Amino acid sequence: MSVDRKQLEALCETTLDETLFSGLGQRITGKVRDSYLDPERAPGRRTIIVSDRVSCFDRVVGTIPLKGQVLNQMAAFWFGQTKDLVRNHLIEVPDPNVSIVQECKTLPVEFVMRGYLTGSTSTSIWTAYERGERVYCGHALPDGLRRHEKLAEPLLTPTTKADQGDHDALTSRAALIESGAISEALYDEAQSIAQRLFAEGTRYAEKQGLILVDTKYEMGLDPEGNVIVIDEIHTPDSSRYWQLDSYASALAQGESPAAIDKEYVRLWLGEQGYKGEGTPPALPLEVRVTAAERYIAAFEQVSGQTFEPNLEVPSERIERSLGLR
Repeated sequence: MSVDRKQLEALCETTLDETLFSGLGQRITGKVRDSYLDPERAPGRRTIIVSDRVSCFDRVVGTIPLKGQVLNQMAAFWFGQTKDLVRNHLIEVPDPNVSIVQECKTLPVEFVMRGYLTGSTSTSIWTAYERGERVYCGHALPDGLRRHEKLAEPLLTPTTKADQGDHDALTSRAALIESGAISEALYDEAQSIAQRLFAEGTRYAEKQGLILVDTKYEMGLDPEGNVIVIDEIHTPDSSRYWQLDSYASALAQGESPAAIDKEYVRLWLGEQGYKGEGTPPALPLEVRVTAAERYIAAFEQVSGQTFEPNLEVPSERIERSLGLR
């Protein structure tokens, strides 16, 4: 790893918590990404700045050093890896935390692909199954499945896109079409894209010694009305990865498979009794540093590349990269 724990501890003091770049136009704040629109300065484009904020249970719970750099660069890696498979919105990456993308009309659905019966949140497929539910997002599930078991085939389990501070809601193809949120043709096109991406992600992850367990995709319509992939692909925030070599033994022993995603932070919060309601407990330095190490390790194992961090103060560097100072 190209950065040690002492450096990560020091970087906890300068994480990119919020972005306030007045020269970029209108700011739209998300849980992790802030984006800027300036139709006069950059028509048809959006500037996305990936912060170091970490979101669990649909709540921002703190910051992790270098997380924004990891997410932005892993998303760029996957956009490049899959560009011949599906179209995406990425134009350029002028800074480790910044992506310039094509402006799109976002579809009001998060397309969640699941390959395994797992999860720890109140809306996860395992939690529903453990409660005795045998229909999940419109998909029938057989009796007798074990936690963390591979599903017979990957399932698309869509959710609505909630406003910041609210929870995404489970839904189904039929419910989305019936409500008018999305047309049948548009949903089926997006489903085909999600299935192709998940198949490629699964294939590539296995080559890297990993299992792509589940992931979410966001899609939008470009100015010509084409469905393209936006936001991020297969990052530790949007995806769950398990180590392939220890999965079988963990399943046999009834243990949780070794993971390399933000589940570490989510599980720590759960141990403190936090499940997304009220004010989250402050993340200790140890948790933030360990989480940073896991994000970096995830980037390196998934991409096969060495993570090269930029250790400058993020806000000052971003201003220079974007020509704001």
